[in-house]
Amino acid sequence: MSAGEHQESAGARGPSEIEAEGLARQQTGLSAVWLPKFWYVLCTSAELGTKPLARDLNGSPIVLFRDGQGQPAALVDRCPHRNVPLSLGRVDGNNLQCAYHGWEFDRGGVCRFVPGLCGTAESPARNASSHAALERDGYVWVWGAPDDEPNRELPDTRPPEPKGYSTIRQIVEFESTVHAAIENALDVPHTAFLHRGLFRGGREPVDIQAVVTRSPETVEVEFIGEPRPEGLIAKILSPSGGIVTHFDRFLMPSIAQVEYRIGDENHFRITGYATPVSPTRTRVFSSVDFRLRIPHWLVRPVAVPIAMRVFAQDAWVLKAQTETIQRFGGERYSSTPIDLVGREVWRLMRRAEQGRPPAPDPTWRREVPLRL
Repeated sequence: MSAGEHQESAGARGPSEIEAEGLARQQTGLSAVWLPKFWYVLCTSAELGTKPLARDLNGSPIVLFRDGQGQPAALVDRCPHRNVPLSLGRVDGNNLQCAYHGWEFDRGGVCRFVPGLCGTAESPARNASSHAALERDGYVWVWGAPDDEPNRELPDTRPPEPKGYSTIRQIVEFESTVHAAIENALDVPHTAFLHRGLFRGGREPVDIQAVVTRSPETVEVEFIGEPRPEGLIAKILSPSGGIVTHFDRFLMPSIAQVEYRIGDENHFRITGYATPVSPTRTRVFSSVDFRLRIPHWLVRPVAVPIAMRVFAQDAWVLKAQTETIQRFGGERYSSTPIDLVGREVWRLMRRAEQGRPPAPDPTWRREVPLRL
């Protein structure tokens, strides 16, 4: 993607918004998109226990805690009294108590108690900013905009056939923008080179067909005619070979999904929930739902170490990409038709960032031959 392909018109935004966005891109040298009006995974359910948990969302400090009923809550990690991080405090019943003066805030950020104060503690000036928070399927989701009412449901990425499936979860971090991490996760051509021997790259290339479609908030690629890839991971998952049914998907704002059916034996779907820790750092919560003919208990000790080597290779190359862009003071991209996903994802992200209604042609379809 060239810099020109990355930039779209500013739409109806005001000059101050355009200037602020331009400054952010100038400071990082990277095309970093921020979409606050969406849900993001900030931690797993297991990570959020009895103590407050500090997290960053696109550079903004957030503290997560559970109230007395075990429900997750998210506040901006700054006490309105004297600017001490609320994550240094503790949970007292339904409230989060600041470690400095003991002010207490409920899950909506309302100040409920001020020790030593003769009179009511509640006052809008004493409230902490809050984010809507929900818990589902083992993850804690936070709405990106503080003090804002969510206007959309959580994305549904659960497997349609949960019976007989097992799940493995991992958390990985990349020194990259969310867009770069998403493109990497859904980019097939690099796997035969960066991951040679682990996934693809072990046989003579074959010609296949990729069909790209999109909706207002999704991009999907179906790969047709691909035999089982060579490499250690594929051989473990499907020892008898077979033809692959393979889909790559992007779901707004930052979810990447890879789905494989290999022969009649195996089906697995990897969903990566990408959350911007900062404009140049992305944390990906990966959930692998699988049904395999081999015993499921073998998968974690055998496949997970190999998968983590793949993640480490991706992390290495994305860090190098980010450092190079910053060293040169900006991006410069050149693309070919087999760069199937990156540009389409970028267009959806930019339209949403600009507040423009998503309007891709619902009949849009692109067929691309490629050699893998």
